[in-house]
Amino acid sequence: MEPVYSEFNWKRLYPLGGTAALLQLAIVLVITVAAVALGLRPANVQEYYALYQSDRLALLLRDDFTSLLLVALYLFTIPALYIALRRIDAAATALASLFVLVAVVTCFATNSGFSMLYLSQQYAAAPRRELLAAGEAVLAADMWHSSGAYLAGILMQGGGMILSLVMLRSRDFAKATAYSGLLGNGLDLIQHVLHPFAPAVSDAIAPLMGVFYLAWFPLLAWNLFRLGRSRADRKEAKHGA
Repeated sequence: MEPVYSEFNWKRLYPLGGTAALLQLAIVLVITVAAVALGLRPANVQEYYALYQSDRLALLLRDDFTSLLLVALYLFTIPALYIALRRIDAAATALASLFVLVAVVTCFATNSGFSMLYLSQQYAAAPRRELLAAGEAVLAADMWHSSGAYLAGILMQGGGMILSLVMLRSRDFAKATAYSGLLGNGLDLIQHVLHPFAPAVSDAIAPLMGVFYLAWFPLLAWNLFRLGRSRADRKEAKHGA
């Protein structure tokens, strides 16, 4: 009898991870278009509250909700990558996967979106100075400004770099996939580390990392879908024999 946790039984994670990677690509495109067409996320509490009253759809597109969805989808891509890469380097793959999963949880814990929506609703009903102060406090502790979020970014991009380095040693992943992941996550890590100290430099790096992410996610999806098909074909051939 075949073990319950065999490679074949885990192969279903490959198409799931591939689908998640395609969704991440779509979200990156939405974030890019929204930033160009509507602007970046609100810069302060007053802008956030005003946008809530004037255009809530634009607020949702400009705020952290799309980024949070992008991060959440790593809950599907990372397990698929772990299964695919664990035989190449089990320790590095497990550590990198743990880094990313911890970062995902931290991003959810520090996300300010729902808190700001609640405060915006309260401010729209009855504008009060204390609501402005509350909004400032929420933004100061959100996923872009708090120390926990800063560490989460280092863990997420660091984990992505480690996984990309392991991919370079795997025959199941194209070199283009590994290099685009290494450059995208690497540049993202650099801009994330520099942002509190040199925001101008960080802002200049951000468009470059976006280019490599636009390549990494579809290549990742292609490799994971191919892995799912190849594992199924090998299983069918084994049973046929």
